[in-house]
Amino acid sequence: MSAHTEAEFKTFMSQLSETNATLSSWTDFTKVKTNVVSIEIKLNTLNYLLGKENLRAAVTELWNNDKRVFDVLQILIACRKRDKKKVINADAEFVLLESYLATIDGVMEFIEGTGLAKIFKDKNVKNLVDYVFGVEVGLDSNARKNRSGDAMEGTVELIIKGSGLKYRKEVYSSEWPSITEALGTDKKRFDFVIEAKNKTYLAEVNFYSSGGSKLNETARSFTELAPKINAVDGFEFLWVTDGKGWESAKNKLQEAYYTIPSVYNLSTLRRFLDGLK
Repeated sequence: MSAHTEAEFKTFMSQLSETNATLSSWTDFTKVKTNVVSIEIKLNTLNYLLGKENLRAAVTELWNNDKRVFDVLQILIACRKRDKKKVINADAEFVLLESYLATIDGVMEFIEGTGLAKIFKDKNVKNLVDYVFGVEVGLDSNARKNRSGDAMEGTVELIIKGSGLKYRKEVYSSEWPSITEALGTDKKRFDFVIEAKNKTYLAEVNFYSSGGSKLNETARSFTELAPKINAVDGFEFLWVTDGKGWESAKNKLQEAYYTIPSVYNLSTLRRFLDGLK
């Protein structure tokens, strides 16, 4: 028997929020500043290249003084060294981007091939520290998905607090032998554990503002997880999810919605929790 009706699913989909972003979640300026400060001395040294017509001579001078300053060149094209990105070189070989920074010739090939040489010569950039600050702000957009999840957990926590129910955060399944047995080799950390009169709800929380393979995997995983937990007396799996990203994974969400009795979004969670009191 289906846990929900088609009409209920249509209502659920119509309630999905477009965003859960706040102004504070947009850019982590503390992290941006920390990243810039960590390489500021090298960036200031590389400022020597700005406006130089004979870049090879200037690069050679810096190299002979301290070749380590070129370690930060990759960030000028919005690529972190730790990412270990590869490119195709002039010999049609796959090489690590950072391999260009091992020699003066390599540095020159990097600067000229990426277009930085013209930027340097024309002084389109006045200060590389300020320039990289902007680059870091742009790269920080990749972390917004994680902050979106944190924001969702924060919102859900406020709703739980408002219900007056007892709860805990980030609790491992190993705390309950019966749940451990039900999950077998799987080990799970639940975002919230909510204590109601007759049941303990083990909750997972997420928000998806955009689509992707992650949504399908999440829906599939929880479709398998919920029946295992719900089969244990006194426990129930609770999934709180929201976001327009689900529109691109509607079929998988629908399968999960028909399998999992307790699936709620931000519009319906408060009413559900109030009913548990």
